[in-house]
Amino acid sequence: MNVARTLEPPPVASASLAALYREAGIADVFERLDAELVGLVPVKTRIREIAALLVVDRARRQLGLNAEPPSLHMCFTGNPGTGKTTVAQRMAELLHGLGYIRRNHLVSVTRDDLVGQYIGHTAPKTREVLKKAMGGVLFIDEAYYLYRPENERDYGQEAIEILLQAMENQRDDLVVVLAGYKSRMDVFFRSNPGLSSRIAHHIDFPDYAPDELLAIARLMVRRMDYRLDAEAVAALCEYIALRLRQPHFANARSIRNALDRMRLRQANRLFSTALAGDGEVDADALRSIDSADIRSSRVFANASPAGEGTA
Repeated sequence: MNVARTLEPPPVASASLAALYREAGIADVFERLDAELVGLVPVKTRIREIAALLVVDRARRQLGLNAEPPSLHMCFTGNPGTGKTTVAQRMAELLHGLGYIRRNHLVSVTRDDLVGQYIGHTAPKTREVLKKAMGGVLFIDEAYYLYRPENERDYGQEAIEILLQAMENQRDDLVVVLAGYKSRMDVFFRSNPGLSSRIAHHIDFPDYAPDELLAIARLMVRRMDYRLDAEAVAALCEYIALRLRQPHFANARSIRNALDRMRLRQANRLFSTALAGDGEVDADALRSIDSADIRSSRVFANASPAGEGTA
């Protein structure tokens, strides 16, 4: 007589890294990252390496192998306007897609959001920020301002100690990204070795080269539905070369500010021309930024060092 037996499914012998990659939507994250940020090849390479580590970690867990959760706290160093906040946003998407955080959620803060001005004020402020960020990514820009040893009455150290506790005790439910200038972050970590030991990934964001800045400008122009002719592109190349010689240049941020001022000059040119005629203007004129709108900048008139407010 045959005895029916319950057959257990055979153990999983392999895992599809490609399927895990697709299910997490990683390709979409990198597609958006490439569309949003020109260049940054070393940064994007490092993010892809982290993604590969996390996919393999998921595969190990799927096959029942020992998979110690990797440390995901990070430090982004570089000058302003190099894409640190944008990369942090995409990292939140990636970590959420892979199941390492509960929410596709980024909370971006500075010292003022964490440190109080009197005794008993810092702890509740810092804990409130941590509560909002829990389950996602906490991005702390210019993190070195948390530590001010020259001021004995400063409460930044209290915020650091609370952050340290959260980074250790809630590391399964919170990813912290510290950001700022590299030289200042190096000093900050030397002064706070407890923080440094909890950061697994240090990613440096390089400044953009002139050709990359031009590509960024042209991308921004297209997104704003403007157009540059050949003469305007040539003028913009000259503008970038001159502006790079001046202090306080903030990479993509300065390019965006410059384009805003070019749009301002274009609008005034169109308005003056319209008032002198019949007041009519067509779509082609509204979309066109010409070389005069660029060369009217004081950067051309006076190439001596100037502040970020240079028009």
